[in-house]
Amino acid sequence: MTMVVVGILAAVAMPRFFDSNVFQSRGFKDQVQATLRHAQKLAIAQHRFVCVSVEAGSVTLTYDANVPAEGHATATCPGNQLTSPAGLSPYTLVAPAGITISGVGSFSFNHEGRVSAAQSLLVSGYATPVVVEAETGYVH
Repeated sequence: MTMVVVGILAAVAMPRFFDSNVFQSRGFKDQVQATLRHAQKLAIAQHRFVCVSVEAGSVTLTYDANVPAEGHATATCPGNQLTSPAGLSPYTLVAPAGITISGVGSFSFNHEGRVSAAQSLLVSGYATPVVVEAETGYVH
């Protein structure tokens, strides 16, 4: 009986442990979440619109130089380049080879950290999407 259980595990479960694509997908999904959370915090801290541009293989952050308090109700995206925490400009997160993002487009966080409509981004190889809530800008 033990040999049967080990055989089933070897045939079904073990290939998943050695497939690096699964780990890369999860890691990239976590990086996308962290980048979006950073964008929201920048929007609040700098009291500006922070634009998020999502392409099939990357996420880029920019900012709109117009301050919302000056009467600008919407962001002009893409805006000026942001510098990443590592000092790279433009602030672009690039997907590993073979991993893509669906939900391509652009949106912006306003000075309160909110987005105008809920956003959902799906990283290939991972079933749970990255969601940005409209009313609060909460990223999960």
